[in-house]
Amino acid sequence: MSHCCCTLDHPDSTRTLAGAIAPRLGPGDVLLLGGGVGAGKTHFARALIQSRLSAPEDVPSPTYTLVQCYATPTCEIWHADLYRLGDPAEVIELGLTEAFDTAICLVEWPDRLGDLAPGKALSLEFAHGSDDETRHLEISWSDPRWTDRIAGLCGD
Repeated sequence: MSHCCCTLDHPDSTRTLAGAIAPRLGPGDVLLLGGGVGAGKTHFARALIQSRLSAPEDVPSPTYTLVQCYATPTCEIWHADLYRLGDPAEVIELGLTEAFDTAICLVEWPDRLGDLAPGKALSLEFAHGSDDETRHLEISWSDPRWTDRIAGLCGD
């Protein structure tokens, strides 16, 4: 397992990082966004999605809908918030497992996936920092295809 860590000292830093990762993604890429409530998962996902859209669009949290889909010029983006998921089998009903192969998928609360979490995914674990605006981020992966794509993002 490879990883890198960084400190995001302001919400704008999170937005900048999301914008830097966004063009490196394509169909079949899955980002597992972990961390507690208010740690920055949705802010990161919203910024990444908005950076890929051809026209500005509201990007609400999918807390109640579970999944929101966005058409971009190159592929579809699925944003899932699995906090309210009752059973990992519901992931299949949502069509998320199929989207793992065909879309860019951003999954909040990935622990709810259980055994359905794709091994090829990039994991981003957000944590609160020393003040209200600071976040710590650990990015980890086991699939070697992420190594070059992540290079330079964490100040390594």
